[in-house]
Amino acid sequence: MQTLVPVYRSLSRKACEERAFVLAAVNISGEILVEEAGFVLGVPSSQAALAVHHLWKYDNEQQPRVAPLPAPVRRFAHAWVGSCVYLLLLAAVMLAVVRGWGPPDLFMRGDLDSALVQQGQWWRAITALTLHVDIVHLVSNMGAGAVFGWLASRQLGAGSAWLLILLAAGLSNFIEGWLGVGSHRSVGASTAVFAALGLLAAHAWRTRRHVPQHWARRWAPLVAGIVVLGLLGTAGEGTNLVAHALGFVMGALGGALASQAAAMRVIERVPQRLAGAAALGLVALAWIVA
Repeated sequence: MQTLVPVYRSLSRKACEERAFVLAAVNISGEILVEEAGFVLGVPSSQAALAVHHLWKYDNEQQPRVAPLPAPVRRFAHAWVGSCVYLLLLAAVMLAVVRGWGPPDLFMRGDLDSALVQQGQWWRAITALTLHVDIVHLVSNMGAGAVFGWLASRQLGAGSAWLLILLAAGLSNFIEGWLGVGSHRSVGASTAVFAALGLLAAHAWRTRRHVPQHWARRWAPLVAGIVVLGLLGTAGEGTNLVAHALGFVMGALGGALASQAAAMRVIERVPQRLAGAAALGLVALAWIVA
């Protein structure tokens, strides 16, 4: 009879039995002995080295696997600058319309008139974003747009975020105008507001897709964005649901594209001031043409 060599000790007999079962699965016979300090699992000396190896593998598999900490998310500085410019721009256009700083038909030259968009007046997709029918319409879009734009600017930078918001909202307006009935007319920055929301939600969702986490946490930013769209995008009488949904979808597409590695490298390299100037320049160009 071979001498038994202890390969595992524990205060718990159950722990020794579990390991004896593990060894039995690989044809290593073990015996549990009682000692003054607890229990010991012994195996024949000829199998001791192999038993220690299998028990080491078993114990390693039982260790809880700690998920790596997610990389810190970069937050761009001066995110508030873009929101301030957004507020000043909307206020300036409203004053120009109310006080008559320009042609008397300034409002009519800039609204989203589907019939005219279909005739080639593309600039209305941009100028309509800066026009509002009354102070309540203006203030609500100013508040929501400033908040969502600030949050998006923290992730992408003020210049890049607002350029993407403008492009997404302008494209949404153009699609709405091109596909709408000839009598359809609309104005307001709400399309840009929901483009900012979509941009924010999709970018946050896509940039965290490689982080090991529960599926609910992974999808939370996008789901939250859709919920906010449902709450705010359908509220109020005469709400333009198509414009809000289009704005969110186009913004989400922009956020998903901006989260790609190549796009992120471009965003890192292009100065935020240059991107912001491009956004303002596009608005100015649209109004000049109008």
